[in-house]
Amino acid sequence: MEKVLVLLTFLGSVIALVFALVTAKKVLKFEEGTPLMQKISASIREGANAYLKRQYTIVAIFFACMFVVLCIMAATGLLTWFVPFAFVTGGFFSGLSGFIGMRIATKANCRTANACRSSLNRGLRVAFSAGSVMGFTVVGLGLLDISIWFTLLKFVFKLDPSAITSAMLTFGMGASSMALFARVGGGIYTKAADVGADLVGKVEAGIPEDDPRNPAVIADNVGDNVGDVAGMGADLYESYCGSILATAALGAAAFIHTGDTAMQFKAVIAPMLIAAVGILLSIIGIFAVRTKENAKMKDLLASLAFGTNLSSVLIVVATFFILWLLKLDNWMWISCAVIVGLVVGIIIGRSTEYYTSQSYRPTQKLSESGKTGPATVIISGIGLGMLSTAIPVIAVVVGIIASYLFASGFDFNNVGMGLYGIGIAAVGMLSTLGITLATDAYGPIADNAGGNAEMSGLGAEVRKRTDALDSLGNTTAATGKGFAIGSAALTGLALLASYIEEIRIGLTRLGTTDLTLPHGNSVALQDATFFDFMHHYDVTLMNPKVLSGMFLGSMMAFLFCGLTMNAVGRAAAHMVDEVRRQFREIKGILTGETEPDYERCVEISTKGAQREMVVPSLIAIIAPIATGLIFGVPGVLGLLIGGLSSGFVLAIFMANAGGAWDNAKKYVEEGNFGGKGSEVHKATVVGDTVGDPFKDTSGPSLNILIKLMSMVAIVMAGLTVAWSLF
Repeated sequence: MEKVLVLLTFLGSVIALVFALVTAKKVLKFEEGTPLMQKISASIREGANAYLKRQYTIVAIFFACMFVVLCIMAATGLLTWFVPFAFVTGGFFSGLSGFIGMRIATKANCRTANACRSSLNRGLRVAFSAGSVMGFTVVGLGLLDISIWFTLLKFVFKLDPSAITSAMLTFGMGASSMALFARVGGGIYTKAADVGADLVGKVEAGIPEDDPRNPAVIADNVGDNVGDVAGMGADLYESYCGSILATAALGAAAFIHTGDTAMQFKAVIAPMLIAAVGILLSIIGIFAVRTKENAKMKDLLASLAFGTNLSSVLIVVATFFILWLLKLDNWMWISCAVIVGLVVGIIIGRSTEYYTSQSYRPTQKLSESGKTGPATVIISGIGLGMLSTAIPVIAVVVGIIASYLFASGFDFNNVGMGLYGIGIAAVGMLSTLGITLATDAYGPIADNAGGNAEMSGLGAEVRKRTDALDSLGNTTAATGKGFAIGSAALTGLALLASYIEEIRIGLTRLGTTDLTLPHGNSVALQDATFFDFMHHYDVTLMNPKVLSGMFLGSMMAFLFCGLTMNAVGRAAAHMVDEVRRQFREIKGILTGETEPDYERCVEISTKGAQREMVVPSLIAIIAPIATGLIFGVPGVLGLLIGGLSSGFVLAIFMANAGGAWDNAKKYVEEGNFGGKGSEVHKATVVGDTVGDPFKDTSGPSLNILIKLMSMVAIVMAGLTVAWSLF
């Protein structure tokens, strides 16, 4: 029976990858358009491939160094020998999912633009199909990696569930490391190009967006792919795997004291089965997405929402059925935790849509603030972003309490099952990632299609259709980021609990058999509960080591954002200088007689991103190791709590403020408040420029930071318990 359940998980991953392959072939059958459209698409593809080649070279060096470090730790008994190899496979599949998604996206942009020559619905189908290739590649590769490792550790090496989940959590660190490099590097690249293209092209030279006379226009379009597709693919691969692995680890921990290995196995396999069934139901949702010609923004949003909501409703029904078949203890209420996760995800998504879409009042008011200049646009956007954090935070708080109580049988003292419920809620939120990621990846494809249409001179009607798709893409991307950030909060909490189990395993390797408690009492290590570990390490708010860790964790979120924002600023300054130089020195660019030097701008963005991504990424990895060596386990727990709480709220603020600034500009460009070229438009372009690194670099990177710090802490738990300064 056990082998059959693991086989079902493996089959789910195969179905996802086959669907991605079939959909990719369908997309590639669409015509690429005119020779000029094909040339532009090829330039974007070459730039994106060149960037990824250079990025993966740098990341490979980092992974080689970390592999050696983990091998040394394994040789000294601090880790098992599975860990270094799991770390490498996690990073490899994370990078591969981003690369495949970017390949199809760069081939789909001209096809989407060409399809928009026929109809809006045809353009949507091409872009959305290409986005779904990305979505199903991510979930397929994620579940494939998990099922292969689980099969090896369970049926070949005969490990017990706790040891299996402990080893498998490590490939989450590999995936998180790759995701952070991809997100930060891609985010710096895309925003340096975007800021340079907007400030000099639109504001100073007064030429339209994506105009072929702008030297940074190809780099800008390349950036959409390396940041919003390759970076996002690696990011959500890590989120998807992290939620499943953390929940599996909590399932193993929840039944560790009962001696019921059959129930322990069921708790471990349950999140994997939910994810596998979620793939099938996401495919059903994909086929449900349709729209009419001349559809308005709300109609387009409703069309995509129908597909995602249908998949969500079906996964709820399927979860009850799966857990009932498994006969998992308290199966009915644990199933309700999945409903909680989905509802929280939908609330965060709808809240994001309300605050960032130009169909609603907040973004329209933000556009109106441009009447008094760029300063009020900035002030209003920051205020809007801060206000927008309330609903998601309250939703996550209610979700945490509700899922904990449901799974624990409404007993706050049943910590093991309660935390398992929180993990299951995170799995529920990401179970339909195939379709939610399709709606997210669709955005940059539509954006590139608009650029291709403008540069190819396809006419006002085609550009109107691509603008409609692009504007929808901004909102779906913001909604997707909301899902990613919300799942990061729940997964981060689950990983925090998994860290305690790693402490138990680390102490066991050191030969510890008993855990000393206050007042001289002791308890056998294998029988120790979460509360026993908290008492042993004095994890209370009055412990200065915990408080110090919390302050450091909160600081990490802001330090990381500061480093990435400044990195974008420096890289963008080089781009602005280059675009101005070309306008000044290359005669005939603005009259259209001479073609700009696009390759020089692509090279500037590539070099800037590679140089700037290293320091923020390394700090995220070093911080939990250093905190553990200085303050021990209490300091690390404080660091993770501080990073999770402040990082979560800051990420929502930055993603929503940036999304609102972007769509406020789009609202003006639709003809409101004077339309394109007006003073209000110039003011909102400045707001959009400020918002670019908010929503596409620092904001989305924060949810990886939250989980990467947790993953590093988990992998280094053996070192932390073996030695610390205090």
